[in-house]
Amino acid sequence: MAPPLTIGFDADDTLWHNERFYRLTEARFAELLADFADAGHLTERLLQAEKRNLGKYGFGIKGFTLSMIETAVEVTDGRVPAATIRDILDAGREMLDHPVETLPYAKEALEALTGRHRLVLITKGDLFDQERKLAASGLGDYFDAVEIVSDKSRGTYQRIFAAHGDGPDHAMMIGNSLKSDVIPAIEAGAWGVFVPHDLTWSHEHADEPDAAPRFRKIAHLGEIEAVLAEIS
Repeated sequence: MAPPLTIGFDADDTLWHNERFYRLTEARFAELLADFADAGHLTERLLQAEKRNLGKYGFGIKGFTLSMIETAVEVTDGRVPAATIRDILDAGREMLDHPVETLPYAKEALEALTGRHRLVLITKGDLFDQERKLAASGLGDYFDAVEIVSDKSRGTYQRIFAAHGDGPDHAMMIGNSLKSDVIPAIEAGAWGVFVPHDLTWSHEHADEPDAAPRFRKIAHLGEIEAVLAEIS
C-alpha cells in the first residue's frame, strides 16, 4: 500500500482542548437548575436536546447554548427565570471566548510533517468559532488547506482527499473520534488513526474497527511518525 501523501487532522481534542469546556459548562448549567432537577437528569435531557437539534443547529457552542436554553424551558415547564436564561447565555459567550490550549505533541507533529505531506485541517462545527480557535492556536501556517464542515462522512473524506491530494487511497485522517474521524475515513479508503482523548462526547463513541487493515491507534501525536514509517 502506498504511503499517504495527504494527512488530515481533526481539531477539537486532537490538536487542542475542547470537550472539557463543555463539561465545565454542563456542571454550571446543573447548578443553575438545581432547584428543578438533579444533575444526572439534566445531563440526560441536555444530551437528548443536543442530538435532536444537530440537524438544525449543527455542531458547536451556539447549538449547545440553544440546547441548554431549550432544556431549561422543558424541565421547568416554562417557569425558568429570565435571570437563569441570561446566565446560560453568559456561559455560552464565555465558551466562545475561552483561550486555546494545544495538546501535547501537536505543534511538534505538525512541524515534523509540514513540507513532507499535504496537511489538511478537517473540523466540524461553527465556522467563526473554528476559525477563531485555529488562529489563536498558532497552528494555522502548518496547513495547506482548512475544511470546516457540517458533518464528517465517507463522502466528506472522499471529496476532501480528492480536492487536496490524490484521493483517499493516498490519504490519512487523524483524530480523537472513532465515529467522525476514523471510521468514515477508512470507509472512504483512507488510513484512520485514532488518538484517544480523556474526554469525548458520548455522541462520538463507537467501537474500534480492529479488523480494518488501515486502522491504527496511537497514544499521542508524538507517535504519528512511527506509524508513517511502518505503513510506508
